Amino acid sequence: MQGRLRVHFTPVLSFIVALVALVATSAGFATPAEAQASFSACAANLRLAAIKAGISRDVTAKALNVDAPDEKVLELSKVQPEFKTPIWDYIGFLVDAQRINDGKAQMGRYDVVLRAAEQRFGVDRYVIAAVWGVETDYGRDVGSFFLPHALATLYCDGGRRKDFWRGELFAALKLVDRGDLALNKLYGSWAGAFGQTQFIPTTYQRLAIDFDGDGKRDLVSSVPDALGSTANYLKRAGWKSGEPWLIEVKVPPGYKGSTGRRNKIAIAEWAQRGIKRADGQPLKGEGQAGLLLPAGPNGPAFLVFRNFDAIYSYNQAESYALAISHLADRLAGYPALRTPWPTDDPGLTRAERFELQKLLLAKGYHIGEADGKIGVVTRMAIKDVERQLGMPETGRAGTKVYRALGGK
Repeated sequence: MQGRLRVHFTPVLSFIVALVALVATSAGFATPAEAQASFSACAANLRLAAIKAGISRDVTAKALNVDAPDEKVLELSKVQPEFKTPIWDYIGFLVDAQRINDGKAQMGRYDVVLRAAEQRFGVDRYVIAAVWGVETDYGRDVGSFFLPHALATLYCDGGRRKDFWRGELFAALKLVDRGDLALNKLYGSWAGAFGQTQFIPTTYQRLAIDFDGDGKRDLVSSVPDALGSTANYLKRAGWKSGEPWLIEVKVPPGYKGSTGRRNKIAIAEWAQRGIKRADGQPLKGEGQAGLLLPAGPNGPAFLVFRNFDAIYSYNQAESYALAISHLADRLAGYPALRTPWPTDDPGLTRAERFELQKLLLAKGYHIGEADGKIGVVTRMAIKDVERQLGMPETGRAGTKVYRALGGK
């Protein structure tokens, strides 16, 4: 643990501090004391509004007994990512051997539950498990932010989504009031998603189900409730039983035709355009599909169906839906992608990322404990290594820098 820094104020320093505070105030910036007072007043108003919305005084008082914002939430909410993750990094991290093997083990453990959810909702059990795996690594990484504090912080910080944050806060407190969850289970992401498969509170209210029969909808501690609720979500999002979600294909060299998830045409028409299955089998089937080229025409290509759209609705990003879809295929026993990503510097698996961080630590970089997660501090260290080696300074956890540091 680092020691605390002691600051001895001199008259000059005191004057400077006072001057900075005066300038900040006159320029329209709140001082720390003013910001805390503003948050306290906002939290008090939230408590009154929550009670008026029908939430019990006891739950409200305990949940919103806060007098300062969560600074970490504010920090994360204002981050403008300057690092765009290449698709091969994203898929390499989320669909690695560890997540596939863990997923197969968890599917064996919860086979009865997954088959029951598949039977009741018509959603493929491999997709249900894949959502669980990508969202929280099968329940291992559910988030550590206390939701009432995080959501109150986001609401009181202002911005155009104030009504959204207040709605999610009140929905979370009503779940406690209803008896679905204890208040001490409301921990999740900084933006309000929580539970084994990361529902936001209003979605939890609408679509969570009691799948283990204990009279409560507990997506935090009950895996059956979480898996059943995920199946219910996907069914309500338009999932069609027995239909595909994704097929890896090959496109003709120099393909410049239509692409996009929404640009769906008949399978027979794709075949006429020269699209073939990546496994060499002829392209057959009924229905319509869109063509995705996430890395351009020289990388893996996919036909995606309306079940892919249901997966997409869970987190409205094509890279996310691709990761879920591919992980589901791997859990079902299908092989890795047949077409390589168009890069000479592939992304790393979680095990390799963990090893990369250990190598950085061994080189004397102070990046904290190795955990396999590549954050800002690790990226800065990677940039320094790249600079010393004469490589482009990307900050990426790629194969080239990994091997340059001695990775196997």
